[in-house]
Amino acid sequence: MDFELDEDQQLFRATLREFVDKEIVPVAAEWERSGRYPAEIVERFRELGLFGMTIPARYGGLDLDRVSYALVFEEIARGWMGVAGVLGSHSLSTWMIDRYGTQDQKDRYLPGLASGARRTGIALTEPGAGTDLQGITTRAVRDGDHYVINGAKTWITNARHADPMPVLVKTSVQTPAHKGMSMLLVEAGTPGYTVSRDLPKLGYKGTETCEITLQDVRVHQDQLLGGVEGRGMQQALSALELGRVNIAARAVGVAQCAFDAALAYAGQREAFGRPIGDFQAIQLKLADMATDIQAARLMTYWAAASSGKAEAAMAKYFASEVALRVTMEAMRVHGGYGYSQEFVLERLYRDAPLMAIGEGTNDVQRMVIARELLKGTVRVGW
Repeated sequence: MDFELDEDQQLFRATLREFVDKEIVPVAAEWERSGRYPAEIVERFRELGLFGMTIPARYGGLDLDRVSYALVFEEIARGWMGVAGVLGSHSLSTWMIDRYGTQDQKDRYLPGLASGARRTGIALTEPGAGTDLQGITTRAVRDGDHYVINGAKTWITNARHADPMPVLVKTSVQTPAHKGMSMLLVEAGTPGYTVSRDLPKLGYKGTETCEITLQDVRVHQDQLLGGVEGRGMQQALSALELGRVNIAARAVGVAQCAFDAALAYAGQREAFGRPIGDFQAIQLKLADMATDIQAARLMTYWAAASSGKAEAAMAKYFASEVALRVTMEAMRVHGGYGYSQEFVLERLYRDAPLMAIGEGTNDVQRMVIARELLKGTVRVGW
């Protein structure tokens, strides 16, 4: 059993780390506070080929193994979790198009998506339907060789830049509801597709998160992902399993950054004539944080390598809870300075809760884990 990254993965991580330390860390605080879109960082994502992470080499993609995929999000989130979102939605959408798309859809979209000339996202959530995706109300009605879409989506990353944007719709009303759900690829500039507003957020800044409206949006039947109606829910849920790996990895990156800050501060800050790291209360916090982070990291890599549903849910659930605990404890190590915008902790503390919500809340992850255990598709132990 080997717990080490292979040589290629270590080199890849080193390249990512250098990029993050030189080009993201120095600007993250200022750009996050100003609300500035990180166009230069996105351009560097293109140059590094990161838009092609989940796209096969024959289309110009990197076709990364799952552990290397996790490393991308861990390292970028260590610098600025918000900008990792640009790649997060894009990568699971490109994976979905590659896995389920028709050959024409792959040939048409994947080369541009791999280079970053195109970007994409995924439009699932609605104002009245989040965890319960079967409750969506966005409809696509057949009209000759087109579908006409009407509805609204919310919490959509890359909403302004997606071309195409996969949109989960109901193409028919059936019981159970998922049998009538399909995924349509809506190209940029299609009349009736409108970004309604940007959503104000506690954290996760740096990438836009929007509401979109779809009013009489006409989409040709060739834009039905996979070419067969009724498979949208399966396609979306499969993509979300990959998304849970990147969410877990982002949580590890956020927690690692918080720990690094706390460890450094404990060695520098003095109280009663001694570094605060000399005090047992601080030492216990550091020990707990370090143990939690390493456990979360190993679970995330395990989930990435296994590509299992329950494993991804376990990693996302555990790592996101670790991020919440560690950012709070690191703030406590910093005392009053942890609450200041002059230190990184307050941003990390605001970013951490998203990982406990995104790609399915942690209560949903616990239900996924339990169901897989009861079905016998996963087991605890050897």
